[in-house]
Amino acid sequence: MDADDPIIVFRADPQWTEEFRAIGTTLRRALGPLAARIDHVGSTSVPGLDAKPIIDIQISVAQLEPVLRYAPALEALGYSFRPENPDRSKRFFRRHEGPRGVHIHVRRSGSVDEQLTLLLRDYLRTHPANADGYARVKWKLAEVHRNDRERYVDAKSPTVWALLRKADEWSQATGWEPGPSDA
Repeated sequence: MDADDPIIVFRADPQWTEEFRAIGTTLRRALGPLAARIDHVGSTSVPGLDAKPIIDIQISVAQLEPVLRYAPALEALGYSFRPENPDRSKRFFRRHEGPRGVHIHVRRSGSVDEQLTLLLRDYLRTHPANADGYARVKWKLAEVHRNDRERYVDAKSPTVWALLRKADEWSQATGWEPGPSDA
């Protein structure tokens, strides 16, 4: 999926989890202990949550730099490094061959962004009503901003931040900690 492809949200597909498992197993073999965690994240990681059909994977490493520590292994599997990604808290790779696109977000283990991504995923997994509300927002915004990915992402931000505030309250009430790595 390229930046100029239309935004299309699909009904949740239980197959997304199986696709991640296969990809995660391959990534674990390629990266070994270099990857402290390999997790299925993003909307396709939440059962029942409608999403763009892209498998998002977060790989946690001890250090983001040098990228050459892990990039060759990912590139050998067909993932392209996107150094122009503006989010400096991660290194971004993507692949578009296969049944659907795959985005890999490499983050530093223990970083705020790594933890927030896992927290939001776990919160939505345990709060299906909030996941349904998020899906409704995504459907509406996909209609309005179908051909403008940047505006779609910007328009989702207030909803994502509101969910993160709820997730933070939930984490404080429950003592949430990330579970084991998915792969």
